[in-house]
Amino acid sequence: MELRSVEELMDLLYACRGAWRASPGPRGGRVDLHQHALRTAALLRRSRPADKELQVAGLVHAIGPLLRPGDESAHAHCAAEAVRSLLGERVSRLVRGHVPGGGPADDDLLRLRQAEEEGRTAGFDAGVLEDWRTVLELMAARNSRLGAVD
Repeated sequence: MELRSVEELMDLLYACRGAWRASPGPRGGRVDLHQHALRTAALLRRSRPADKELQVAGLVHAIGPLLRPGDESAHAHCAAEAVRSLLGERVSRLVRGHVPGGGPADDDLLRLRQAEEEGRTAGFDAGVLEDWRTVLELMAARNSRLGAVD
């Protein structure tokens, strides 16, 4: 599935609300994908305030389970492909690599993985999804202009 608009992406992110997924790792438990996405993005906003692409990768990384239910191994790849044309190559690369084994890890991927892990258990108010709409729209508009030049 390829997302063609910010509205489609927002709908998918809203659909994450109430979607639960088992949390890997020693802490276990279950994670609400909607809150997890917001917390991961908020943590990245705190640590890398100027890097909007990294923050957005943190926000959208959690859509994979909705795109391919039951296929754990394909979640990162499906999410990356879904956002590539809308949000650009870097966001897609970060989403694909957010799981260990998803590619060589640079500083950005390590920070995304750390925020993703912390976002599973962090208990803070990460705001609301609507707070991200403008950032997503600006990124999609910029990416479409870049794509038109190629």
